[in-house]
Amino acid sequence: MAYYRLNLNRQSNGDHEVHEQGCTYYPTQNYDSLGSHDSCKSAVSKAKKDYLDKQINGCYYCSRSCHTS
Repeated sequence: MAYYRLNLNRQSNGDHEVHEQGCTYYPTQNYDSLGSHDSCKSAVSKAKKDYLDKQINGCYYCSRSCHTS
């Protein structure tokens, strides 16, 4: 299992990205802890449920299978 965080800073395209611990872009400020997950899919799903008003996406570098835009 890996630990994930949601970056609460919005990307230029409007996305809030989910990052796996160890990622170069793993947020150290202004984030929400999503907890441990078997994959980025469940981490992204949790973020989408917790933040209905935000556009959620997986990080291109550490959660590529969940990166959609």
